[in-house]
Amino acid sequence: MTTTTEQPTVPAPEQRLSLAAVAEDVYQAMIRTTRAAEAGFDPVLAELLKIRASMINGCAFCIDMHVTDARKAGEAEHRIHALSAWRETPYYTARERAALALAESITLLTEGHVPDPVYQEAAAKFDENELARLISIVATINAWNRLAVATRMSPAPK
Repeated sequence: MTTTTEQPTVPAPEQRLSLAAVAEDVYQAMIRTTRAAEAGFDPVLAELLKIRASMINGCAFCIDMHVTDARKAGEAEHRIHALSAWRETPYYTARERAALALAESITLLTEGHVPDPVYQEAAAKFDENELARLISIVATINAWNRLAVATRMSPAPK
């Protein structure tokens, strides 16, 4: 059996427009909002939340970006790879699990909103400021996902 390292050559969909070029004020406002949300929050956990929400939303551009950022922040490969099945692995702390559950509930609002037990578990693990930032991080990545998917942003070929 032979293996190949050749990468498939599937062309990326053509980007519809560049928000940064066409509506720079909106783009810059999103960047400022993202930075404000993340200020003082655990950067590795923020990346995990952004990856998980992006997985749910099917945003390849954001998944690629935040996996790269998580690696740069020191996140372990096995934890990145297991994010889509975080409930079935022993890799995440109780605090991370509470954050991931809340992130999923916020991202999947049409599937039952944010149940009280999910919110209460996160509130027990994070102080009010952290909780506000966690919610804001998830809200901003969901907005970024929608912008990237709507404009067909694609990750660069590797």
